[in-house]
Amino acid sequence: MNLVYLAFTFFKIGLFSVGGGLATIPFLFELADNSDGWLTREMIGNMLAVAQSIPGAIGANLAAYTGHTYAGIAGGYIAALSLTAPSIIIIILIAKVLQQFKESETVKSIFSGLRPAAAGLLSAACFGVIVLSIWNSAAPEWYEYLRWKELLMMGIVFILIIKLNKHPIFYIIAAGAAGVLLKL
Repeated sequence: MNLVYLAFTFFKIGLFSVGGGLATIPFLFELADNSDGWLTREMIGNMLAVAQSIPGAIGANLAAYTGHTYAGIAGGYIAALSLTAPSIIIIILIAKVLQQFKESETVKSIFSGLRPAAAGLLSAACFGVIVLSIWNSAAPEWYEYLRWKELLMMGIVFILIIKLNKHPIFYIIAAGAAGVLLKL
C-alpha cells in the first residue's frame, strides 16, 4: 500500500507541477503538512540542499529522496518514476499532435496561460525555501525564531554572486563548507 500511495501522490505532483523541479516544492510542503510525521518541512529543506548539489533533475532527486524516506529503495524508484511519468506521457502525446497545431492560436493561448501558473509555483517555492531557511518555528525561545547565521550567509552569498560572478559550484561548495564549520 505504501508504494501505491507514493505512486499516486507523485504522479499527481508530476501532473500539476508546471515549471520544472522547483515547482514540486509547494506540493512537497503540502505532503509534509499532511504526513504523519514521516516528512517535515525541515527535512524538505535539507533534501532541497542535497538535491541542488548533486547531478540530476531537482524534482526527481527530491521525489527519490522522499520516496526512500517513506518506503526504502523501492519507494525512491517509484516516487521518481511516478513524478516523471506524466511529463513523458504528455510530451509523447503533444509531440504527435503539436506539429498539426503549432500555429494554432488556441495552442499558443494554452501555453501563454501556463506561464503564469509556472511563475506562481516557482514563486511559492522560492518563498517557501527562504522562510524555511531563515525561520525556525520550533525554536524554544521567541528570540531564536530568526536564524540569523543563515540569513547572514544568504546575504553574503547574494552579494558575492553579484560582485564576483563566479561559477555556481564555487558558491555551493563554499556555502556547504560554511554550513559544516558553523554547524548550521
